[in-house]
Amino acid sequence: MNRHIRIALIVAALGSMGSGCVSVGTYDELEMTKNQEITALQEKVSALEKQNASLLSDSEQTQRQYEALAQGLSQEVEKGQLQVRQYKNMLSVELAEQIFFDSGKAALKPGGKDILKKVGEALKGYENKIIRVVGHTDNVPVKKSPFASNWDLSAARAITVVRFLQQVGVPPERMIAAGRGEYDPIAPNDSPKARQKNRRIEIMLVDRSLAEELARPEQ
Repeated sequence: MNRHIRIALIVAALGSMGSGCVSVGTYDELEMTKNQEITALQEKVSALEKQNASLLSDSEQTQRQYEALAQGLSQEVEKGQLQVRQYKNMLSVELAEQIFFDSGKAALKPGGKDILKKVGEALKGYENKIIRVVGHTDNVPVKKSPFASNWDLSAARAITVVRFLQQVGVPPERMIAAGRGEYDPIAPNDSPKARQKNRRIEIMLVDRSLAEELARPEQ
């Protein structure tokens, strides 16, 4: 065989062998990448399962807390003095304004104190909750009142409730007082009955972690 032909065949064979080695190396890299992706996906699935289990546990805990709170205040609920509601991760106690305050005033009535004391006793056990007390009014302007507006009145009433809850043993660092005035109605303010619904004190029990997250400034 011609010497040049033999050299050409050897070069071709070496080239073929080299090409085979590159192919094997590429396959190994692809296999490694695939395994890494599978591992990453498994870790994500595991994290999501843990998160779902945690959310389910929190939901069950909130349900138990709601049932305990509703049971503890069942007599007041039956008398129409307050309402206990449950949201996704919050509990709410709504107090009828006329039982607790005279029109245009922020001083607690004696009867309101008795009810609010029982509410405070029920709230003491929820150490993982922040207690947010919010005052609400209707849209009728205040008259013959020391307060300049409904907003001032609602804030003063919320502060009164917070101070009373502190007196019955609820830790002040767990409480927030706020006034919404007429700006968060639950009825259209077009009749005396509807306006009465809007005049209320709302006590919300918010998860401490959620309250801290909402209070945290944006980065």
